Amino acid sequence: MLPYAAITIGQKGEGELVDIQGLAHRVIGFSDDGRGVKEADTMREAMARCAAADSIIAAHCEDMSLIPPGGAIHDGEFARAHGIPGIPSESEWAPIARDVELAKETGCRYHVCHVSTKESVAIIRQAKAQGIDVTCETGPHYLLLCQDDLQDLGRFKMNPPLRDREDMAALVEGILDGTIDMIATDHAPHSAEEKGRGLAKSAMGVVGIETAFPLMYTYFVETGRMSLEMLIDRMVYAPRKRFRLDGGINIGDRAEITVFDLNADKTIDPADFLSKGKATPFEGWKVHAECKLTICGEKVAYENM
Repeated sequence: MLPYAAITIGQKGEGELVDIQGLAHRVIGFSDDGRGVKEADTMREAMARCAAADSIIAAHCEDMSLIPPGGAIHDGEFARAHGIPGIPSESEWAPIARDVELAKETGCRYHVCHVSTKESVAIIRQAKAQGIDVTCETGPHYLLLCQDDLQDLGRFKMNPPLRDREDMAALVEGILDGTIDMIATDHAPHSAEEKGRGLAKSAMGVVGIETAFPLMYTYFVETGRMSLEMLIDRMVYAPRKRFRLDGGINIGDRAEITVFDLNADKTIDPADFLSKGKATPFEGWKVHAECKLTICGEKVAYENM
């Protein structure tokens, strides 16, 4: 798989664009790499260049000007009860609202990373109805958890944060009706020390590569909320199509295959993770799927038969 290239942001906020035209044939897309693009003119220019190069922008939508110093979790009841500065929903959905209009204006292929709010879902649903070329993703933690599940532990801190129960319900509706196209891990490994400072001071980000499919299979497929075919589409085929990735299971494809035992009974235990990052909000959850084999190209990358 080809890498992303980044739209970089200057230290003082000025947008600095990479050579999109020159790099487009070497990468699958362009991203702001975890820091939202503040300036509308910068994003407009990036989209215009991407449209001309027939590439795609994958955006981390976050308006830092709306977030108070030390913002760590959703601006809700838990934050107020524990005296932790909150991250408002508008810091996510306002940049999305801006960007879908810019995508309409420029004709850029546009993808929104890790949506977490009900407003984001509504904006993207409306944009799709208008024919704007936008897709989006969310993660298992936003579909299965909300601020009601928070504990004052670093493994519950991620960006964007866990939102209200109404937001979680809107995300579930969005993934089922196709407004949300993909399920992504947003895998962000950190050391135990970085994640051991509680919600207020721990680093942002949780791991998800080893838990995403088992969680979604157990709590969405086995419960009848979605079919296995839908889950595979949201996790495999939709991302592959949108980002024009090769690989598959057909004769002649590059092998990109993962095999799961759907009858396995497992308890999520970070001590079992191969990732050096162990922080997961799903520690102790029961799941019914286990990865047995991963093939990448001509290489067996992982085997647990």
